[in-house]
Amino acid sequence: MNLSRLFIGTICLIFLINVQAVSQKKRKNKKSKKKTVVEQFEPSTTDEIFQFRNVNKIPFFYNEKQLNSIEKKEASKDWEGLYKDLGSYIANFGIQNFYKNTHLIWRYAKLTELYGDMEDAKLLYKLVLKHNRDDIDLEKLEIYYDSISKKELGKYVPIDYYYELIDYRRNVDTLRPPKGWQINMGHFINSEYSDYGPALALDDKTLIFTSKRNIMSNGLDTKQNEDIYFSTIEYDQWDYAQPIKELNTIYNEGSVCMSKDGKTLYFARCDAPESYGNCDIYVSTLQPDSTWSKAVNLGVNINSRAWDSHPSLSHNDDTLYFASDRIGGFGMSDIYYSYKDKKGAWIPAQNIGPIINSRNSEVSPFIHPTHHILYFSSNGYVLNFGEFDIYKSSKSGGTWKEADNIGPLVNGAGSEFYFTIDSNSKDLFYARSIENDLNNLDLYSFPLPMEGQPLATTRLTGSLLDSNTGNPFERGIVSIIDIETGIEVAPQYLSVEGKFDFKLINNKQYLLIIQGDEFFRVEEIFFLDGDMELNMVTESIKSLLKFESIEFDNGSAELKTSMYDDLDKLSDFLLDNPDFKLKISGHTDSDGSYDFNMDLSNNRAKAIAEYIIYFGNISAARIETFGFGSSQPIVEEITEEDKALNRRVEFELYRPSQEELIQMQQEIQEEDDDEW
Repeated sequence: MNLSRLFIGTICLIFLINVQAVSQKKRKNKKSKKKTVVEQFEPSTTDEIFQFRNVNKIPFFYNEKQLNSIEKKEASKDWEGLYKDLGSYIANFGIQNFYKNTHLIWRYAKLTELYGDMEDAKLLYKLVLKHNRDDIDLEKLEIYYDSISKKELGKYVPIDYYYELIDYRRNVDTLRPPKGWQINMGHFINSEYSDYGPALALDDKTLIFTSKRNIMSNGLDTKQNEDIYFSTIEYDQWDYAQPIKELNTIYNEGSVCMSKDGKTLYFARCDAPESYGNCDIYVSTLQPDSTWSKAVNLGVNINSRAWDSHPSLSHNDDTLYFASDRIGGFGMSDIYYSYKDKKGAWIPAQNIGPIINSRNSEVSPFIHPTHHILYFSSNGYVLNFGEFDIYKSSKSGGTWKEADNIGPLVNGAGSEFYFTIDSNSKDLFYARSIENDLNNLDLYSFPLPMEGQPLATTRLTGSLLDSNTGNPFERGIVSIIDIETGIEVAPQYLSVEGKFDFKLINNKQYLLIIQGDEFFRVEEIFFLDGDMELNMVTESIKSLLKFESIEFDNGSAELKTSMYDDLDKLSDFLLDNPDFKLKISGHTDSDGSYDFNMDLSNNRAKAIAEYIIYFGNISAARIETFGFGSSQPIVEEITEEDKALNRRVEFELYRPSQEELIQMQQEIQEEDDDEW
């Protein structure tokens, strides 16, 4: 809610951090050995290290004896001993350690590559990237930094390009135009001003959100007042949004969440005289007359003297998550949580920890209605498609795991906030801005893609190699089709190693499609039953092709059904690669007259072209046919086998020159105009 307030709060936060840092430096110079040593614990597993139990207990962990031991083992190159000591020390970190001692995490990550698990090392490197401020040269992260910043982002196919390709294939069964992508909710919900902060309630039939459409006069000036609005859905159509009058005041209200029974509503209010900070979280209850009670401030255990907003309830209504830019966090804004004690009172807010929070801003948390999945928006992660992106994390052993970007089907070049999903994980609702413009957010809704699905945790990996050389194909687009429900999956490029990696919903049937300009399309139907690896091989396309199935009866130019599979391969390739053209050349043996053989070879080439044009939906401008009769034999004809070799149809796939490409596009446009 009120992003301008978030950024103003950030400036204040930076100032206070600087003041705090100066004060700490003075105390350190006065008596550096007077650091508090708290009760320590010895982690027995890496998972216990990642729990970071001191995060909400102390601001900074320091143990001089342990640090001396670490320095000695570093000097003596006792790497295994250093690995153990660093793990024990890092496990006790407080919040300040993550930006003051980031180099220790980086060192531990390097040793984890040698003596631990590579997946743990990756998580540690990501911690360094999220929390580093000054003391680590990112170039020292070497190959892994490169992998995260370039490889991860580069594996996604640009969505505009992919959808253009899908639309080009609109008459092909296996790939269909998308059901929806970044669909604006329209004028029934959105206004000419900012609309954001969606929340679903009452069996997903009521949408509550924040809007700045209420323009208030203040003397000669006007201001956009933030208010709470709602809409209900009937026959798949949302009604015109209406204000919740008893909650809206002359102050700013928004960022709503509601209990499962629909009787308790939490929201943020800003600039009110009874607030502790510039924005606080309030609660209101539904009265017998169906109106909402006077809102009550949740108090100091939730609210601070800073900005507190974006409340979200767990699916059991027992834990409240929210965003705050209060002093003492990891970055500009962090996600916090609180739960009720035995007396029903909220305990003091706790920071959700360094796995989720970064040195930048994490906002708008949302807990899935039925699964232990946390969604939030951040600009502090390396894999990012724009400014703020939406991420997803699951819980394991009581600890939130490293969050995944939910992909380019949701995240674009601008910013995305306030992510909400219905209870069936069918549709998503969220606010997004165009690039570099946070002043006019709109609400969007469309089917939830695979990357955002709460149960999409099963891993599919695989590769595609050249069957002749064993080398990987370095260029290609990998698509996954959910056959049963049609849930969209963001396409990926093959990596330079010819590999791909997806997270999907388990126990479902999928179609895998790999398309490229070096091979014919590869298709594989599979049932996902646990983590799976699909390693495939296929032949590389040569510039000149001859299919054994393309054999005509003597003296005939009529196609046989046995030819269709190979001709469909050619059609698919041309559909997948719209900048390619095809040459079809017909050849005969020396039997018969010259004129007869020229006509026969030409008719055979034209018959194939007509099939590809009609059944493959390929423009005639992309296909050229030639009949050479018996003028270009492969071998001298001595036997019947020699004649059989010379009776052939050859195919050449090639990229035309720029001039030819422009000419081809003009001819295609003329064909389309003629059809209309």
